[in-house]
Amino acid sequence: MLLAASAATAPAVARERHRETGARAHHAAPHAQRGRASYYSSRFHGRRMANGERFDRNSNAAASRTLPLGTRARVRNLENGRTAVVTIQDRGPHLRSRVLDVSPQIATQLGMRQQGTAMVEITPLGSRSNPG
Repeated sequence: MLLAASAATAPAVARERHRETGARAHHAAPHAQRGRASYYSSRFHGRRMANGERFDRNSNAAASRTLPLGTRARVRNLENGRTAVVTIQDRGPHLRSRVLDVSPQIATQLGMRQQGTAMVEITPLGSRSNPG
């Protein structure tokens, strides 16, 4: 009986918490993530990406396993402070130790072409195709 009473109050507690914070779990703003980024080889130029478009090495395209396709994000190189805005257009990187692949153009902007990888912070800015 005590179990049933506490289970019945759980939704009320969740509603109260929502009223206090104003946040909903399924509508929460994506948070920044950190990890190692790499960049696409130029040999991928012209190949199809997950969104159906062809990869352009001079674009602001990026690949993420977790961010939705079409999401714009600010990428900051934590080693030198340089930033660039990318659009998530592909899935990857395939190496689990990496969180993002960027185009060679963006890698140059971020100052990571020489090293090949860099520690970055990725902050989602929103979706390019906003349905509302």
